[in-house]
Amino acid sequence: MKKSTIFLLVVFCLATVLFSVDRSQAAPYYEGKKIKIVVGFAPGGGYDRMARLLAKHLPKYIPGKPTFIIENMPGASSMITANYIYNIAKPDGLTIGTFNRGLPFAQLTAKKGAKFDMRKYAWIGSSAVEATVLVIRTDLPYKTFDEMLKDKSVKMLGSTGPGDSNGHLLSMLQAFLGMDLKNISYPSSADVMLAVERKELDGRGSSYSSALPFIDRGVVRPVLRGRIAEEGIENLPVDEDLVTDPKAKTLLMMRSAPDRFGRPYVAPPGTPENVMNILREAFAKVEKDPELQKDAEKNKMKITYVPAEECLKVINFILNQPEDMVNEFKKFVQF
Repeated sequence: MKKSTIFLLVVFCLATVLFSVDRSQAAPYYEGKKIKIVVGFAPGGGYDRMARLLAKHLPKYIPGKPTFIIENMPGASSMITANYIYNIAKPDGLTIGTFNRGLPFAQLTAKKGAKFDMRKYAWIGSSAVEATVLVIRTDLPYKTFDEMLKDKSVKMLGSTGPGDSNGHLLSMLQAFLGMDLKNISYPSSADVMLAVERKELDGRGSSYSSALPFIDRGVVRPVLRGRIAEEGIENLPVDEDLVTDPKAKTLLMMRSAPDRFGRPYVAPPGTPENVMNILREAFAKVEKDPELQKDAEKNKMKITYVPAEECLKVINFILNQPEDMVNEFKKFVQF
């Protein structure tokens, strides 16, 4: 074989090897992989519907277009999911979680079983700001919150458990506004609404977006909200405005604070920063996706990305409360 031919073969082989190595190095991290979203509630509620909506559209904004799968891990007001993400899931960016936005209160009140530090998750951010409202059945004789207070019958209201952020609203209303109520727990948000439709319940605390399909159908009406407002409920009475005691106002403000990150998303602590940047960028971009917005509108949902640093500001506000305020808060917020 001539020297020139041998030389060309060597060059060809080297080029092939180098090209292969380069392709391998340039392959997106998520190419051919699956990302699991662990949802801390059963299927059908607001957290679950939001996760499925995001799972459909997020792959477009992640290099490598990974597949998304949903795993529902309900229990203990989604504390099981929070513990799983914090202590068991690998910090490789392939498992992320979404849970009850009220869980910072479990840490604040040193709830046994809360095996996490909210400040140490790798935060992606939130996909929504969620107003919390009190909704009541439209067939009840009272139509406003004031009329509801004047009616002396015991109100049967529902939640998904004492640790549910919507249940916290009910506890506060009972404590500070004198509502005579029974807070009845159901396995899921969908079960609560089914109980309302069966007239087993008079109403419930709820995220506004979760209640909206039932408001539009004329099943329930909102009569009160926390400090977060959304279009359509701006003029409802605000719980904080109905109390005069400064301590009560602060406690109600604390309860409303997590509504700023209504649908939180986190990865396990220690997830590499370059991977987190991919996820954060994807969540920020998908918010503006026209197809996602169209799907969200069909589902009566609103997508608003709240960056990780904004979520952590709220977390720190909650966790940095003075001891006397924490002790007061414990009296009304349970898990």
